[in-house]
Amino acid sequence: MAQILDGLKVSKEIKQEIQLEVEKITEAGKRPPHLAAILVGENGASKAYVNSKVKDCKEVGFVSSLIRFPDTVCEKELLAEITKLNDNEEVDGFIVQLPLPKGIDQEKIINAIDPKKDVDGFHPENFGRMALEMEAFLPATPYGIMTLLERHHIPTRGRHCVVVGRSRIVGRPMSILMSSKGNPGDATVTVVHSHTRNIEEYTRNADIVIVALGAPKYLKADMIKEGAVIIDVGITRVEDTGAKGYHLEGDVDYESCEPKAGWITPVPGGVGPMTRAMLMKNTLLAYKRFNK
Repeated sequence: MAQILDGLKVSKEIKQEIQLEVEKITEAGKRPPHLAAILVGENGASKAYVNSKVKDCKEVGFVSSLIRFPDTVCEKELLAEITKLNDNEEVDGFIVQLPLPKGIDQEKIINAIDPKKDVDGFHPENFGRMALEMEAFLPATPYGIMTLLERHHIPTRGRHCVVVGRSRIVGRPMSILMSSKGNPGDATVTVVHSHTRNIEEYTRNADIVIVALGAPKYLKADMIKEGAVIIDVGITRVEDTGAKGYHLEGDVDYESCEPKAGWITPVPGGVGPMTRAMLMKNTLLAYKRFNK
């Protein structure tokens, strides 16, 4: 029976720590940190995610701004808004909620964000600094996973970690962080993806498996070894006949893997809350660098 890597509990601890820091800042007569978000269109998951970020800001004492555009917005308008946020000294960090509608060049939008305000950690400058083990804003989900491992005292040094998926938001940064020097880190990392043959041969030999595919119940018990640490990054809305009309499922077949694993993240309540907490942490870091 696996022990739970409780993202909900750890994220609450982190938010409380941030809240205490913000109280000290405001007691000293300074303004609180300010996070802004740009939301384009009516994507249900994006709206829910941005609303939860606004709620998190309120909890920790941040100021938050939500800038909404219809999905008919043109690239030029969006870039003009990013320039405004880059130049606004009252805004410490901001995010552009992805995915963006067709016809808008996502790369151009990400590259337009000032790296010093890029609290999502997607700008090439932050990505490059992370790869070189320099100070950078880490992408929130990988940062959250590293923190989850650290706070549960999961040994990673010399362990074999298999990352399933190679996206720039999770898979690739995860592989860089797990193999970088320090704790957590110092792992031997293998990245597998859609063109890897016999993926289960890799996952069965892994001490730590991090799955970020967006394929519900992909990882089954026969694909892992006894006692492995299983991190489930996936979260997919699966339609059902319940009141909501859907339920959330991860990339791990939790029911089959949980009895065999040593540690496992639940969905929901595992990686998701950590992602949101690390966005708050990155915003606080941006504020501190900005107000040295």
